[in-house]
Amino acid sequence: MAANPTPLVNGEKANRREQILAAAAELFAHHGFHGVGIDDIGAAVGISGPALYRHFRSKDAILGEMLNSISRYLLDGGTTWAGRPGTPDDTLAGLVAFHVGFALNHPALITVQERNLANLTDADRKQVRALQRQYVEVWVRAICEAMPELGERQARSAAHAVFGLINSTPYNRHLGDGELAELLSRLALGALRAAG
Repeated sequence: MAANPTPLVNGEKANRREQILAAAAELFAHHGFHGVGIDDIGAAVGISGPALYRHFRSKDAILGEMLNSISRYLLDGGTTWAGRPGTPDDTLAGLVAFHVGFALNHPALITVQERNLANLTDADRKQVRALQRQYVEVWVRAICEAMPELGERQARSAAHAVFGLINSTPYNRHLGDGELAELLSRLALGALRAAG
């Protein structure tokens, strides 16, 4: 039976490449992109640094694939939630729950995404930004449907504000995951309703 898809493992047992991505995410989150070398990543997955070149052409390529994978995962998940049957409020609650779940289950990826966009190659940065903009637009449509009194610009600003609230989770571990998920969801939905 296949595992649930994650940002770095798409429904299959993690292969070596995905293990490298997961280890690199943890290392980049804790030490920064420039504070981690190929040897560090290799050691984290039990291979030599030079052996990584069989899987990735460079550390830049690891970061590029990681941030593209995260952005694609969020867009695909958000699009799925937005396409489910239900009321506009149900859709918005589903998007919030999806993003909260991602943030709580993948705090290292949130940290890497937040801190390392500038370290991407130009081509990867353009692709990641395009995916991120599409994800934001999924939220903008959902917010506008749930709160028609808001214009698109207000909805877009509200979406970014909610991302900031939810994405703060790597720095907020004072509660257990279940309690924190419930609190973040209530805060996010409350903030969105207050905008309307």
